[in-house]
Amino acid sequence: MESILQYTVNGLLVGGAYAIIALGLILIYKATGIFNFAIGQMMMMGAYFCYTLISIGLPFWPALILAMACGGLLGLLIDRLALRPLLGQPILSLVMVTLGLSVLLNGVTIGVWGTYFKVLPPIAKGAIGLGPVTISLDLLYAFIVSMIAFGIVAFLYTRTRMGLALRASAESHQIAEARGIDVRRIFSMVWVLCGLVATIAGVFIALRMSVDLMLAPIGLKSFPAVLVGGIESIPGALVGGLLVGLVENIFGGLIATWLMETAPYILLLVVLIIWPYGIFGQRRIERI
Repeated sequence: MESILQYTVNGLLVGGAYAIIALGLILIYKATGIFNFAIGQMMMMGAYFCYTLISIGLPFWPALILAMACGGLLGLLIDRLALRPLLGQPILSLVMVTLGLSVLLNGVTIGVWGTYFKVLPPIAKGAIGLGPVTISLDLLYAFIVSMIAFGIVAFLYTRTRMGLALRASAESHQIAEARGIDVRRIFSMVWVLCGLVATIAGVFIALRMSVDLMLAPIGLKSFPAVLVGGIESIPGALVGGLLVGLVENIFGGLIATWLMETAPYILLLVVLIIWPYGIFGQRRIERI
């Protein structure tokens, strides 16, 4: 019983990082209709940015803030240099560009930082005990910061004029432009936001593992989180991320470690069989 409680708490804390990656994916998808397959590489490069800033002498928190700025700039460059020229082209072309970007960013990372893993210093040493459960302070702080970032982005999306413009663009680019909204600026904005949240997730996952090329495949676990929660739902990103972290840790800890990699996709298949649109997904009914 104690083991189940421990893996449950660890899973929920790790799921916070998956939730914020899923949020970045949903923002991109809602505004542009693109599934960003380079999210893992953006997350990985954000962790490398933070490692580089720490290695030149910056404390962790200032390094994280500057790394987030670098991640936002990376998102802006992706939009302006790779995707903006393809506006008006079929969505499949844009999706293929993100796949190409994932390979390109892997190559850039190898060229700049090499293939050896790096280690980030811990945010805080020690742990706190809650009855039979022990919570690492690193993991707890990572979860708190991830949830704060998630709340800020969700607030911007639902309660501000910028968020209203984002939601209008998500419904119809043509109508949004007719109402005076600069859709191209909205596209740039969501890519910047995606870079920011990807950096946060990359840094906090790297604290638990290491800074290396294996961070990029971890970003793919955000896809089950998005589809489980609902591809257009921000609350769904939170629930989906937490569920993926929970299932991953319980299956991997109690049954077999290799199930940590496959459990999110087993969860995805089960949920989509029961709820084809995801837990919070919108049922789209089209008249034929």
